[in-house]
Amino acid sequence: MLMQKNQAFEHAEMTSEAIHAGQSLSALFLISTTELVPAGRAICWEGDEAKHLFQVVEGVVRLYRIVGEGRRVITAFQFAGDLIGASLQSDFPFTAEAVTECKIRRVSRKSFHDDVARSDTLHTAYISLLCQETAAAHEQMVLLSKKNAEERLCSFITKLASRRTPQARQGLLRVPMNRQDIADHLGLTIETVSRAITRLASRNVVIPEGRHDLRIVNLACLTQLSGDADDFSDKSCHRVSMH
Repeated sequence: MLMQKNQAFEHAEMTSEAIHAGQSLSALFLISTTELVPAGRAICWEGDEAKHLFQVVEGVVRLYRIVGEGRRVITAFQFAGDLIGASLQSDFPFTAEAVTECKIRRVSRKSFHDDVARSDTLHTAYISLLCQETAAAHEQMVLLSKKNAEERLCSFITKLASRRTPQARQGLLRVPMNRQDIADHLGLTIETVSRAITRLASRNVVIPEGRHDLRIVNLACLTQLSGDADDFSDKSCHRVSMH
């Protein structure tokens, strides 16, 4: 019994040290065991009780909901370092599923809430995270309601490119998700996504290389075509309406 108490004390001490050292929400997951999730396997299901929060350590996760007669809507993709379930709702409003083989860590919802409540730094970081998630949701709403197909795809590629690791080859972007995933995220059909990529390639903006790589030839033009650039020059780039 004494040994168990000592182990519990050491565990609590390790937790405190890890949080103090990191002073970030990610530090709350450091002492958790890393779990391996094969591609295609769910981490949590829509409607399940949200007993845990998850951190993506490696890989890519899709968050989706099923609407209507079985139609899938992918609301977001989560990458290494991202947290899943930060809103602390009582039930998960989505299914989280591994796109690639993933490594994740989990913490209980209660321990996460208690740790955040005890630390002003973590509380500030948590509020910041919620604000980022809200901003991302608004951005996705604008993308789906106001942008045409080409702008949606270009926005997706530029956003993905902004997450590239320094080790990535010059101009070559790894796209872990397939075209059906992209279509379900952008509110398009897979045929429209394929045609849009073909059009971008014909204008030497983005060129597919293999099943999961895109070579970005003209990032400035790609950004302009996304509809997010401050200015637009018809001389440097031309829009093509796609529906």
